[in-house]
Amino acid sequence: MKELGIVVKLVMKEKKDVFYSILFGFLAGMATVSLFANSGYLISKAAVTPPLYVLTVSIALLKLFSVTRALTRYAERYYSHRATFTILSNLRVHFFERLEPLVPGIFQKYRSGDLLSRIVGDVESLQNFFLRVYYPPIVMIIVFLSTIAFTMYFSVEVAIVLILGLILTGVIVPGWFAWKRKNIESKLRVQRGELSTETTEFLYGFLDLKIHQKQKEKEQQLTNASNSYIEEQERDGVRGLFNHSVNQMVSLTVSWFILVIGGYLVSAGQLDGVFLAMLVMISLTVFENSTPMAVFPSHYEDSRLAASRLFSVVGGQKQDTNKSSEKPKELKQLDNRDAWTIEMENVSFAFPDEKRLALDNVSLNFPAGSKTAIVGPSGSGKSTLLQLLLKVYEASKGNVRLQGESIDQIENKSVWKGTNIVLQHNHFFYGTIRDNLLIAGDELTDEAMLQALGKVQLGKFALDDRVLEHGQNLSGGEKQRLAIARVILKGSRLWLLDEPTSSVDALTESIIFQHLLEQAKEDTLILISHRLTGLEQMDRIIVMEHGKMIESGTFSELMDKKGYFYEMKQIEKSVFT
Repeated sequence: MKELGIVVKLVMKEKKDVFYSILFGFLAGMATVSLFANSGYLISKAAVTPPLYVLTVSIALLKLFSVTRALTRYAERYYSHRATFTILSNLRVHFFERLEPLVPGIFQKYRSGDLLSRIVGDVESLQNFFLRVYYPPIVMIIVFLSTIAFTMYFSVEVAIVLILGLILTGVIVPGWFAWKRKNIESKLRVQRGELSTETTEFLYGFLDLKIHQKQKEKEQQLTNASNSYIEEQERDGVRGLFNHSVNQMVSLTVSWFILVIGGYLVSAGQLDGVFLAMLVMISLTVFENSTPMAVFPSHYEDSRLAASRLFSVVGGQKQDTNKSSEKPKELKQLDNRDAWTIEMENVSFAFPDEKRLALDNVSLNFPAGSKTAIVGPSGSGKSTLLQLLLKVYEASKGNVRLQGESIDQIENKSVWKGTNIVLQHNHFFYGTIRDNLLIAGDELTDEAMLQALGKVQLGKFALDDRVLEHGQNLSGGEKQRLAIARVILKGSRLWLLDEPTSSVDALTESIIFQHLLEQAKEDTLILISHRLTGLEQMDRIIVMEHGKMIESGTFSELMDKKGYFYEMKQIEKSVFT
């Protein structure tokens, strides 16, 4: 219910379209009832040869109600669908505004296929909330009450039967279906998520499955997921059809009772026979607004489940992104005029649902303009440290400060805007080299982009050369160099480099680092590396193991100390000489 409350708030932002949808829905419903009531009256009246003007007026009213019905039904569809599309747009914006601060940490909790299913499928499912759940019951009640008030003028007994019919078809029968549905857990959304997940993994891992001859097994899993989804769709469709049929039967039964009661009243002289056909036609027509209520529980439950699945992804945003209740702020001093200072005080961090500490009581200081290398074996916490500086994760304990301000109190955008980041895995978008470089800044000129490509030894590329999805047509080294060219163009004052040249040959690596160190001469630079060659140019080298800092100093100091770093260097020499 809490999640649907969010959807209702977004619906009410479109008050004008909601009002017009209800208004024209009511007018269309009343025009339909009036059209068929007038038809029944006209047929009965014509049988008793009334004055010509009576038939003329009735025929004119028939045309008026026909035109009114068509126009108001069109207007209802227009405003209700316009409201639906606008609501879906607002919903997507609302969701993505809350999702953005959680990425990429969100992938620890949800698989990409399941996320895709929620973001696309569940949002699309919520289009039925307004069209099938929100305003149709309002229109039905108003139309029914107006019709009952009109019917009471001719026969109180018929009006009472209509009231009972309304209660049966609009409340009791749908309520019974809703109660039954609670005992039948709908798995449609879950099955769709599983199918999306299996499809995504199959496409991403197709080459590996082919190489290891596991394609058939994965295809079978995908087929099973597809069959389960189709079967659940069929069951859901059968339930909806059955519910609708039952409600239709109830409404026709009520109309039959009205015919019987009306016939009795005519024979008893309590009702003019000319109105009998009119009352029967009214009953047949007015229930057109209530019979769809049979599938109301289905649409309501689908909307509730879709909203629950969707907002469960971002439901913990406040707890996950900010430790303090104060609103994060954009610090003016975090701009490109000054290099940044970074302090980490007694910082510890563990990944969700893991007891092992990825960082254990780490205290570090990175002065403005300093050049620091962080080395150590795989799993020592080097990359995790950068993730804390980027606010991808939050420290479980301790404090991280930028320019003396706690990072918890700084907007994510402020941090990201002021950093040049090259990670182990960098994303490249489908398009051209130019498109992927312009991410660094829309104002970049072709000349500046070509210069950056030259600095990273990618001068052979033209800006219009195509880049496939995920950069599949680029080698590992070309991807890394293109990512470095992107940060060179960005030109921020904090450099966070995580194995930026691990796939590049030694000569090209040396040239690239010369350009990087030249551009970052006055900037703060933090380099994570497994290679120990070339670290003589660093102001300080930090050695980590098991999430702790075990050594710190310049290259010469650590070599003279003959500790852990010295042993690593000797091993590297023995392997590569």
